[in-house]
Amino acid sequence: MNLANGRAHLSAIQTLLEELVPDVVAAQQLSPPQAELVGRLLPFGKLDPARDHTGMGIALRLPAMTWQLPMPYRAAYLAEIPLPERGSDGDAVEIINVHFAAPHMQPVWRTLARRRGQLHALLDYLDAVRRPRAVVGDFNATPMWPVYRRLRARLADAAVEAARSRGVRPARTWGLVSRSPRLLRIDHALVHAIRVLDVTVCPMPGSDHHALVVDLARD
Repeated sequence: MNLANGRAHLSAIQTLLEELVPDVVAAQQLSPPQAELVGRLLPFGKLDPARDHTGMGIALRLPAMTWQLPMPYRAAYLAEIPLPERGSDGDAVEIINVHFAAPHMQPVWRTLARRRGQLHALLDYLDAVRRPRAVVGDFNATPMWPVYRRLRARLADAAVEAARSRGVRPARTWGLVSRSPRLLRIDHALVHAIRVLDVTVCPMPGSDHHALVVDLARD
């Protein structure tokens, strides 16, 4: 969920998390008060709030290893979720939280260079090790944009798979302001070697993004 640098209402965040009881929350544009709330409800993981639109993190219900992948402008946040019930050696699913630089930020040449740098860093990591994973977050890219297409060549779009199973189109996630209609689908969950159970979007009062809710399982 993109929390709009503190504008997403704390009461809405709390209600959503208490209703969903998620195992993992990937947050972008995370402010200090929002991080304090999320951290109380999901006490593990790594949250690094800020007031300059760069705050990010992964909050976890249970302990797991977390770390950062260096990327230009904004690092990616990773969590390795253990699945010990899958055998004596255990198993894990990797969650990668990303927030690509918005393409309209000035100067455009610098913004586009940041986006390319972020994409190349992420692709190098994905190609180095193939494992069950989900790349989630605010891509600032519709399915027509190169950032999405390059990642989509390696990963399946969970929203597309869920929508296809129901005979509908994936829901849009972003609008001009909090109360405006959602115009574009720029928040994504791309997966590899994971079964998609369902994908929905939930309004996030105060934010120009809806929250993306993804239910996943290992085969």
